[in-house]
Amino acid sequence: MSIPILKVNDSLLVSIQEDLDDQSAMQLQEDILKNIQSTNATGIVMDLSLVNLVDSFIAKILVDIVNMSDLMGARVIVTGVQPLVAITLNEMGISMKNISTAIDVEKGLESLKEYNGRIQKLKT
Repeated sequence: MSIPILKVNDSLLVSIQEDLDDQSAMQLQEDILKNIQSTNATGIVMDLSLVNLVDSFIAKILVDIVNMSDLMGARVIVTGVQPLVAITLNEMGISMKNISTAIDVEKGLESLKEYNGRIQKLKT
């Protein structure tokens, strides 16, 4: 399964269209990191609205993507977390404390735009 990664302004939009298997999750991680490097993206909206279940390995990969992206200078906003996924992550004890979320892609892109605006003000 190939997951499309679209460039939107200075951000990447990753819409995961179905539940991930282990190999797809690892490939997604690699693809996102390569896209950050090749596009100089400063933000990523990762939409999970069509993901209905996650296991501990997939949850770890998603958290790793957020952490690795941050190391490369790209802030990640996770959008569209389904109730069952939220319950599962909570029950597994997966900490999402440092992960920004939004209800949908539109709100996620708005949040990145606001964040990037604040960063630009700090730089000037």
